[in-house]
Amino acid sequence: PPSLSLSFQTGRIDKSYPTVCGHTGPVLDIDWCPHNDQVIASGSEDCTVMPEKVTVGLDQFVILAQLERLGVSTAWGAGARAARASPREVFLDPPDLGSKKVWQIPENGLTLSLTEPVVILEGHSKRVGIVAWHPTARNVLLSAGCDNAIIIWNVGTGEALINLDDMHSDMIYNVSWNRNGSLICTASKDKKVRVIDPRKQEIVAEKERAHEGARPMRAIFLADGNVFTTGFSRMSERQLALWNPKNMEEPIALHEMDTSNGVLLPFYDPDTSIIYLCGKGDSSIRYFEITDESPYVHYLNTFSSKEPQRGMGYMPKRGLDVNKCEIARFFKLHERKCEPIIMTVPRKSDLFQDDLYPDTAGPEAALEAEEWFEGRNADPILISLKHGYIPGKNRDLKVVKKNILDSKPTANKKCDLITAPKKTADAAGVQNEAKLDEILKEIKSIKDTICNQDERISKLEQQMAKIAA
Repeated sequence: PPSLSLSFQTGRIDKSYPTVCGHTGPVLDIDWCPHNDQVIASGSEDCTVMPEKVTVGLDQFVILAQLERLGVSTAWGAGARAARASPREVFLDPPDLGSKKVWQIPENGLTLSLTEPVVILEGHSKRVGIVAWHPTARNVLLSAGCDNAIIIWNVGTGEALINLDDMHSDMIYNVSWNRNGSLICTASKDKKVRVIDPRKQEIVAEKERAHEGARPMRAIFLADGNVFTTGFSRMSERQLALWNPKNMEEPIALHEMDTSNGVLLPFYDPDTSIIYLCGKGDSSIRYFEITDESPYVHYLNTFSSKEPQRGMGYMPKRGLDVNKCEIARFFKLHERKCEPIIMTVPRKSDLFQDDLYPDTAGPEAALEAEEWFEGRNADPILISLKHGYIPGKNRDLKVVKKNILDSKPTANKKCDLITAPKKTADAAGVQNEAKLDEILKEIKSIKDTICNQDERISKLEQQMAKIAA
């Protein structure tokens, strides 16, 4: 089993340390863009989603990105000004009411507090508790709110293109994309687990009472297409289960764990098929391997500590230190600090360990947003970690909003899927030309306005001179 090493180096952050603070209500969820390490999306009680550009190191990036579901009904935390990031310690302030914003952090990190997002996405009528970027398509963002609606946005244009507002009758606990982003699965308060094709706006599979208990559930997709869930039995025992979406009558595997009341949050490594389970109020992390042989979910080990966790963050694979055989890094949220927890597999050899580090999902998007909305699917573009991950130049997130008077609303309509393949290069060229024309028109309009204002100012100055004379 992997060994666990802890970093106890902590330090108090200066009170003047810059933060990302653009919401008017508590921040309920944040998610870093998998295709741009400088972009973060946040959901809030102010009913908006804000994708924002923020530049931090990978250590900092994960502390911010994955302290999930802070302030939601599962009470995973008190809500964090999470962009007050340090790889050593994060101190929390009272949170921000239901909104989505996207932020972009400067190249060398925050020097001043960031209050202006790249774009504000407004469409939910109640607080936004979930935001999740598409795993393979650039600028596609999902949000779910307490209005029981799921909206999928093209962040590049600021448009809501898919609105799933009639599929859930009660609060949505979590949403998970599958490996190529063609499906999502959800767990909700009505005790149902649903597998949904968002572009067709159809429920592909559904399981009522996946877990009998009244406490919250979680559901995530695995790399092979199966669904892993955590929940509670009728006797309030914590459970984990594995399901095949093609036949959800009975689970592939169902295991009861203990009688603790903390909601189990799963973190999944698709490269090694290991699932780490962390519960609010627990002082341990349990991890399991998923295989295609009975009993399918194999218990591996448990990491235990003295202090309970209020929440947990998870470092993406490309942020790990392959030279130290690091296979996972968590960020344990305490009441007033964030503690890194590093898991390593001891090896005598200094050579690269291929079995620990198969090719993993890289930062390059396999599709553009328009391609995905048109019906295309693609698996993640994989990279090798043999020489470590070297971050490339992130492209700026630029939002070009369309003229709403010239376009028909699509948020409440089903996506028209293209059945015949298109020439990607031609389509991309046409889209780029259209965007360029739009930008040039806007620039010309602004210049004309400035010229008119200059002429007006000049005339007013002449009138003042005559009056003064």
